[in-house]
Amino acid sequence: MNRWKAELALAFNAVIWGTTFVLVKGALHQISPVLFLVMRFSLATVALAVLFGSRWKRRTPQAPRVTGKMVATGAMIGLFLFAGYLLQTLGLQSTSAPKSAFLTGLATVMVPLLAALVYKMRPNISEVAGVLVATLGMGLMTLEGPINSISRGDLLTFGGAIAFAAHIVATGHFTDRIGYEVLSVTQIGAAALAALSLVCWVETPRVQWQPLVVWAILITGLLCTALAFTIQAWAQRYTTSTRTALIYALEPVVAWITSFCIAREGLSGQAAAGAALILSGVLLVEMKPFQARPHLLE
Repeated sequence: MNRWKAELALAFNAVIWGTTFVLVKGALHQISPVLFLVMRFSLATVALAVLFGSRWKRRTPQAPRVTGKMVATGAMIGLFLFAGYLLQTLGLQSTSAPKSAFLTGLATVMVPLLAALVYKMRPNISEVAGVLVATLGMGLMTLEGPINSISRGDLLTFGGAIAFAAHIVATGHFTDRIGYEVLSVTQIGAAALAALSLVCWVETPRVQWQPLVVWAILITGLLCTALAFTIQAWAQRYTTSTRTALIYALEPVVAWITSFCIAREGLSGQAAAGAALILSGVLLVEMKPFQARPHLLE
């Protein structure tokens, strides 16, 4: 029961991230990317500190004292998260959006590989099959044009995919040891500090305080960051890193649906086939049509 609740909560994350794609894309015309990340992560940090501040003062067997090691671990996970966003944003400046989307989506493939190293066991057959099917689907959805030579932006985006995969695996590995409340605050706080320290190095900060920008900061800071990554820290106690990556593969499908509803951008036949494959990949994992190996978290 807890696994189903956790995976439904992760699906909710994929939905809110996918539905805010159009909002963020529009806002970035009026605010520089890293400054946007500073404001997004800073707002989320303040919200989480207010929400979970009392957790740092508890002294019970169920909620032991917060240690420096716990904070350092949470900060490390936050740096993985920020590195993913930063490399993806910088890479997008010198590569196309479809190639960026596909390369970022390769995190779905990398998660079971990294998880195998951390957990010292292979994912089951259904998970591997689901990952491969969903990755093929993501390629059909995003790579509708020709792929030319590998650019600097492609390499940066690929590095971002590795960082996102590392964030998912590290969250799953450490959330029980830290507690999702402390992990939420420390990882988002570390991401905010990292963004603040780099904003003047990687760009010339700019912002036009239009309603679209304000709404984008509020929604992504409170809903897509504070709430979503708290949900992930909690949910990954009950499901695997591979399942988390597969569920997050639903995000581009939701983004396509949202784009059609708001901007009337429909799916081509190829993209529709890709969306169907992504959904099929998720169903392969959930329905387990193949004989599954016992998993550490099952």
